[in-house]
Amino acid sequence: MNVMECLDELKKLAIRDPELRAKLIATRESKAPVSDFCKVALEAGIYIDMMDLVCAEDEAYTAMARSTNGGGENSPRLLGEADYHELFLMELEAYK
Repeated sequence: MNVMECLDELKKLAIRDPELRAKLIATRESKAPVSDFCKVALEAGIYIDMMDLVCAEDEAYTAMARSTNGGGENSPRLLGEADYHELFLMELEAYK
């Protein structure tokens, strides 16, 4: 499974399991949020490699930057990034 498929599976589990959902949301406040997020996911049976997640975020951000103005030096600076960890947590919070 790729990162996005793993995140989708994890979201399905977390929506049904309030304890898992709380653990995932709590990673936002940890000293190593992405690493801890991946550990909680693994405990739930979903393997998400931290570097794969970071690389997927970088690839998405790069694609967005390219689409704004060809991605050259004169491209406008984008506000925010493709932070899948944070976006995932925001979606989970809707199920509280």
